[in-house]
Amino acid sequence: MGKNFLVSIFKGIFLITLFAGIMSLYPFEARSKFNPIKFEIDSLENGLKVIYCVDKTAPIVATVVHYKVGSRDEDPSKTGYAHFFEHLMFEATENIPRASIDKYVQEAGGTLNAHTSYDETVYYFKLPSNYLNLALWIESQRMRKLKVDSVGVNTQKGVVIEELRMRYENQPYGNMLMKMSERLFGGSSYGWATIGYIEHLEKATIDDFKGFYDTFYKPNNAILVIVGDIDIPEAKKLVRAYFGIYPPSEPPKRNPFNLPPLKENVEEVVKDPKAQLPALFLGFRGPKIGEKDYYAMSILSDILASGESSRLYQRLVDKEQIAVAASMFPLSLEYAGGVIFYAVVHPNKSLKKTKEIIFDEISKIAKNGVTEEELTKAKNITETQFISDKKNVLDKAETLAKYQAYFGDPKLINTELDQYLAVTNEDIKRVAQKFLSDAYHVVLFYHPNGYSD
Repeated sequence: MGKNFLVSIFKGIFLITLFAGIMSLYPFEARSKFNPIKFEIDSLENGLKVIYCVDKTAPIVATVVHYKVGSRDEDPSKTGYAHFFEHLMFEATENIPRASIDKYVQEAGGTLNAHTSYDETVYYFKLPSNYLNLALWIESQRMRKLKVDSVGVNTQKGVVIEELRMRYENQPYGNMLMKMSERLFGGSSYGWATIGYIEHLEKATIDDFKGFYDTFYKPNNAILVIVGDIDIPEAKKLVRAYFGIYPPSEPPKRNPFNLPPLKENVEEVVKDPKAQLPALFLGFRGPKIGEKDYYAMSILSDILASGESSRLYQRLVDKEQIAVAASMFPLSLEYAGGVIFYAVVHPNKSLKKTKEIIFDEISKIAKNGVTEEELTKAKNITETQFISDKKNVLDKAETLAKYQAYFGDPKLINTELDQYLAVTNEDIKRVAQKFLSDAYHVVLFYHPNGYSD
């Protein structure tokens, strides 16, 4: 479930760097051919969307239930509920005792997990294929028969509040994403991090949580995907037996999404005694997921800040030796978007100088674009990662669910790659100018003594 934010970042740096080094050895034309993924879409009378995909490479099956609810669906005065349910859904249901879901799955030789973001909450199982009925039974129980009672709520409140304190108070740069969300997307429902605020969870009542559950956890707000060694007609019978019992209902009422424009640059110095090394986090708004500019921005971000061959790493770490790490991570969201560049800086080096170097590299791309070698390499990596991410049954299930949830079009699992490969140097220049060099931004300077120089 919850993962340490910075551990994930630095693990990502290593993997990106290794991947980029390997792929740069191969010409663009020589990569393995992508075999289209076949699937079947179905709908139940209650609004549940179901996607089936046969993959008999191993006797396993993955199930994903993607609920279209994330932190953006919360009341601004009642945040953290979406993430809270990621935990509560592993408690009890009407027919499953507490502490049993993990046990049932592990005893069957399977694995389970979940994640929450601004736009989604996703639950997944991977099991031997003869245990498909177990996964569907559990998910059916959780969909409408979860026990939202004092025992489970109080237990998970303690767990989640402790997780909040560990992330915010006991980790270096722990409140970065909350601060960045507040400043980059302030005034919108992306204006707080998914984990929410401690004081809101402390005050939340059982009735608050029941209301959230009844609003968003129902068939017409979910996508079920089953991928693996399955017989589709048999799987359909199981799905109808477990999920067809729920009647139709009104779709969730959502608040309209409004994002006020940024009117100025924001800079903040954060005194963080836990940060052994100073760090700079530079955030920009970007295109929302699936827009034409989204694909060019993705390629641009990779060239600028992904891996040891990226421009920022080469300049900040290798050439200037001002930083020990430099990279970025995207905020790929349904109604907006963003990108956060960051550098972890040597203790005797200037954070403001680091910022100047980042903007210098951005301005170069905005003016001159990138080299053909850089563009080809970025596309190489993107294509190979696109293909490799869809060889695992769970990865395929999550991807199909995402395309259905965000675009209503799971066929994109076979075609979205074309959007990345169509990016030109002119596209790169255009998005660099539009979203980076000519746009307002947010800078957070983290320093153990509260300095930015």
